[in-house]
Amino acid sequence: MKKPNISFVIPCLNEERTLPYVLEKLVKVKKENSKKMDIEILVSDNGSTDRSISIAKEFGVRVAPAKERGYGAALDSGIRNAKGDIIVFADADDTYDFLEAPALILKLVEGNYDMVIGSRLDGEIHKGAMPFLHRYLGTPVINWIINLLYSKKFKIRDSNSGFRCFRKDKYLSWDIKSKGMEFASELLIKALIHDSKMEHVPISLYPDKEGRIPHLKTWRDGMRHLLRILFYGPHLFERCGLTLFFFFWLQLLIGFFAGRVLSIAGMNLYGIHSMVFFSFLSIFGLSLWGTGLLIATKQPRVSKMYQSILSMEEDRLFFVLLSGLGIIVLSIVLIFIQWQKSGFVFINLEREFIVATNLSLTLLIFALQAVTAHIIKRD
Repeated sequence: MKKPNISFVIPCLNEERTLPYVLEKLVKVKKENSKKMDIEILVSDNGSTDRSISIAKEFGVRVAPAKERGYGAALDSGIRNAKGDIIVFADADDTYDFLEAPALILKLVEGNYDMVIGSRLDGEIHKGAMPFLHRYLGTPVINWIINLLYSKKFKIRDSNSGFRCFRKDKYLSWDIKSKGMEFASELLIKALIHDSKMEHVPISLYPDKEGRIPHLKTWRDGMRHLLRILFYGPHLFERCGLTLFFFFWLQLLIGFFAGRVLSIAGMNLYGIHSMVFFSFLSIFGLSLWGTGLLIATKQPRVSKMYQSILSMEEDRLFFVLLSGLGIIVLSIVLIFIQWQKSGFVFINLEREFIVATNLSLTLLIFALQAVTAHIIKRD
């Protein structure tokens, strides 16, 4: 059986305090497993100005400069420069124990997996290694969102783990775009979208070395993760938006045709205030749906509804918009006629006005969203 060809890729930016510990462990792993696997150690340097590069060279490992700045950019550059068929990456801060790497590699090879994730939450998190918010809020929430949007069978248990092992050819087919910390989330999303075979292995997490300044910015990078996750999920906006839109439009119509306040379960509903509230929520639902439409312009695979709008010929789009404008004008004219019949004095048309206004806003917002989507897709 041919020995697996492994490349350890270490992203590095001014890690002179911790890099020696990491490389010492990797050299040990290489020596102890030389009969079972061919191992390359590659430091992907992201512009270090300290002794990181010289330290790497002292250990006899390959240094590949990553010209574009960012955690994801450094990893992507290193992975593409790596010679191995199997990639293992983890940070250069020594919070992950590279002596545990053979367990990930063995699981990948023996199980014929595409990716193996080192799960901190299934392993041992040493005291002070993970902030409370990261452990009990950030990571669980991101796990839940990714699984909700993209998981079919395999469930992600540690989405923010920075210790992973995967096949290089699979990575290249996933076409990762992220250049920052959100790289970690996109890697999982793309693997799930492609129905890749994945598994977890428990790992340990250790606290940062004293004096080291972390590169991670909790709120900034957390928001970047969330935005990247939502970027590949237009179906979430579509489903939630349509549900809100149609449900509250139905409530508007009930209020319009009832023509009076209805008492339901002790609550007075379908009065003017309720109808204004229903109108607001239906517009909110349409806005969510429109957000999904704009995101869909950048996705290769979208729903039939979004695709029908994005692929609409320009002349047809024009006449759809013109028809919408006609309905808006007609609504205004009908209300004006009723007002004229009453001699331009006060008339009780609050319900009609709310429905007409909502219909006009619905058509106007839809038109703007459709036109904006067609503008964006031309980029």
